[in-house]
Amino acid sequence: MNAHDPGWAQHRLLASRRREFLGAPIHALTMAETLAIADEAMTLRRPLHHVVVNVAKLVSMRNNTELREDVATADVINVDGKGVLWGARLCGVALPERVAGVDIMVNLLSLCAKRGFRPFLLGAEQHVLDAVKRRLSKDHPNLVLAGMRNGYFKPEDEATIVEAINASGADCLLVAMPTPRKERFLKRYRDELTPSFVMGVGGSFDVYGGKVARAPKLVQAAGLEWLFRVAQEPRRLWRRYYDTNTAYAALLYREFRDSRGRRKAGL
Repeated sequence: MNAHDPGWAQHRLLASRRREFLGAPIHALTMAETLAIADEAMTLRRPLHHVVVNVAKLVSMRNNTELREDVATADVINVDGKGVLWGARLCGVALPERVAGVDIMVNLLSLCAKRGFRPFLLGAEQHVLDAVKRRLSKDHPNLVLAGMRNGYFKPEDEATIVEAINASGADCLLVAMPTPRKERFLKRYRDELTPSFVMGVGGSFDVYGGKVARAPKLVQAAGLEWLFRVAQEPRRLWRRYYDTNTAYAALLYREFRDSRGRRKAGL
């Protein structure tokens, strides 16, 4: 890539904004910058693999080498959780804002509708996909979906699904599967997939399709979206969030202590 390449400015921006926190690479990007990067990738038909990191994923990456590699090799890595944003800032890593995966997805769908790009939706339950399609028809009547496929398939079906995605002519691919399954899928097939912008969106289809309620804005701003989720499904989620948040607090304490030591030493 050289200075005359149409993607040079994007490459230089991503290189200059790459940071590291708790051993994970992160890009210091705003929502507007992230969407501009996605727009350029789809316009130029340039492959771009996007991921987000939240507290749970950061903790999991410490003990899951595959997941750590899947995230680290992505082209764009946004901060999804307030806990990561505040923790990074506390440790001296300057990040402009939280860029949540569900918000990227919603804005990306709007961008596709305006620019004529065609997304492919992969993952979630079939009735959730159907609900997403119905809402999209109301929110963005001009949006054309390249295709849809629920997330209930066997490993031996993956090659056929990749073929179907490529045959659809999709400009972007949104994968609504849990961590680390979506990261594994995108890493495994990133060189075969032809959609320019590929992104894991986790449970975002559930939110957009109305299966799961999202926390009010004030709760999100307070960094308590996780508590809102626990209140919705306490039996299933309380232990997961307790273990994750406890582990993150310990990691954050050590990182804050070490970062203070480095700053005092002038490193």
